[in-house]
Amino acid sequence: MLTAQARVTNAQLIEALKEARARTVELVSDLSEEQLIGPRLPIVNPLLWEIGHLAWFQEFWVLRHLGSQEPILKHGDELYDSARVAHDTRWDLPLLERDETLAYMAQVLERVIDQASCQSHTLRDADGFDEDYFLNLVLLHEQMHDEAITYTRQTLSYPAPTIGIAGKQAEKVGLANEGQLPETNPPVTQTDLSDDAEIPRGKFTLGSPSQQGFVFDNEQLAHEVEIGAFAISKTAVTNGEFKQFVEDGGYRRSELWTAEGWKWRTSVAAEHPVYWRVEGSGRWLRRNFDEWVRLDERLPIIHVSWYEADAYCRWSGRRLPAEAEWELAASAELTAGGRGITTDKRRYPWGDDSPTPERANLDWRAMGCLPVDALSAGDSAFGCRQMIGNVWEWTASDFKPYPGFIPGPYKEYSEPWFGDHKVLRGGCWVTRSRVIHNTYRNFYTPDRRDVWAGFRTCAL
Repeated sequence: MLTAQARVTNAQLIEALKEARARTVELVSDLSEEQLIGPRLPIVNPLLWEIGHLAWFQEFWVLRHLGSQEPILKHGDELYDSARVAHDTRWDLPLLERDETLAYMAQVLERVIDQASCQSHTLRDADGFDEDYFLNLVLLHEQMHDEAITYTRQTLSYPAPTIGIAGKQAEKVGLANEGQLPETNPPVTQTDLSDDAEIPRGKFTLGSPSQQGFVFDNEQLAHEVEIGAFAISKTAVTNGEFKQFVEDGGYRRSELWTAEGWKWRTSVAAEHPVYWRVEGSGRWLRRNFDEWVRLDERLPIIHVSWYEADAYCRWSGRRLPAEAEWELAASAELTAGGRGITTDKRRYPWGDDSPTPERANLDWRAMGCLPVDALSAGDSAFGCRQMIGNVWEWTASDFKPYPGFIPGPYKEYSEPWFGDHKVLRGGCWVTRSRVIHNTYRNFYTPDRRDVWAGFRTCAL
């Protein structure tokens, strides 16, 4: 049953903030001044701006909004407030230099730690949100940006990040499930996963209950929905399966694409996934950061847009799951007779225990995706594998507010993006364990193929 999370103490949050900051610095420490700025693209930020924004966001919400402190930087809002600074101007700003940015990041974190450590009573803002809320907000915000920094390195063909120091720090402070680095050859099950998981119809509570602990505003309010019976694939679509679509002319057959999807495909001249190329021998390669590697057909397809996922479904006579179907398949349990679903709801596919390396590929553990049939210990009650970790999964659903939606203090997080984004679920190999759970909703526009996104399918 989905239960409230054990309250995390300020001391634990402080250690997690330190670990996240170590990871952020580690992700950019090997990059040159030129790489920290990078090309002007609509899908990435200049990394020098992005790490400064992380510190500003932490300062704004914890020190200024909650603690009523004066700004550290006189013009910080004009440089780093993402709600005020237009994306395409971020390359032109008089940003702090690398060393100045790192010093600002360190100063902010030190003050946040001092404030969180020294309060004799819990601080609250005018709307009643307490210090625990804002410490969680800035922590998860940084962890999500660390994922964005990683896919920016992929987009720009930078070398794969070297993750080590932060992982050791995580283990030292008892956060091993967030920073632990991997066993190289995870066990692969021999179970047949080719059949769909058959999900019976029933009533299901979609979203996160208020007693769960910190959740983002778009996961609430939890509400009951009626979902018809459906069949969903037990694994994500693989490179090998998607290759068949490519080689069958899927990118040249307009009847497989929506009008918007075909317009997108022709505008970018897509003939295959963005990081694929074919050699003269017919062998497919995939770019992994700055290296070309042989396409591993056992791994999930990744870096495909919603349009590509939808076209593949039409080609294969399948469909994308609605986000409510996805969440039910990940969270629900069968009744004793196996003909219905119970009112119990799991926080993760396997239950309520936190992610471990045996259950989910998260936290850079494998420095990439694992085969889709690995990690059987993470199966849902219906036998669906890797619904948490490995690869984000597109759903058919538009990103919309749930009934009774109330924006949180950070009003720009969800509300501006309702309507023209699609929902993704489940996290990927870069996602932090603290961020992800069955009810977490990610969202991107349907043309985005730079993020770590794949999909699973449902029977028609």
